[in-house]
Amino acid sequence: MSDAHEELLAANEAFYLAFARRDFDAMAALWSEDDEIACVHPGWDLLAGYRDVIESWREILAGTSSPKVRCHGARVFLFGELGCVVCHEVLPEGVLVATNLFRLEGPGWRMVHHHSGPLAGEVPMERETGPAGGTLH
Repeated sequence: MSDAHEELLAANEAFYLAFARRDFDAMAALWSEDDEIACVHPGWDLLAGYRDVIESWREILAGTSSPKVRCHGARVFLFGELGCVVCHEVLPEGVLVATNLFRLEGPGWRMVHHHSGPLAGEVPMERETGPAGGTLH
């Protein structure tokens, strides 16, 4: 696995860690500050622009009913300075499929788009991989 793949998986893992910890500052630090970013939360309409995207995360992470989510089966796709991670988001209520798009900005990957929605059918949960391909517990 290339360094770029590992770095992108680490950025994706940091996104889910910030989500799990309800850490707004860590979440905001992962996103590009460019106004050309977008987010589609499950059941929500498109949020476009830095202010709307970041405020949505402030609201979600501040809520006591913020979902417990973990990433499963992350796959990386690289397109030069753009990288995409497609994964399953496992929640107590079911499984979602997510696409997380990152752009290389300066020394690291910054999120520019997140889209998550319901998945029809079952997802095999026999193996979960972390940023270096190891098993998560």
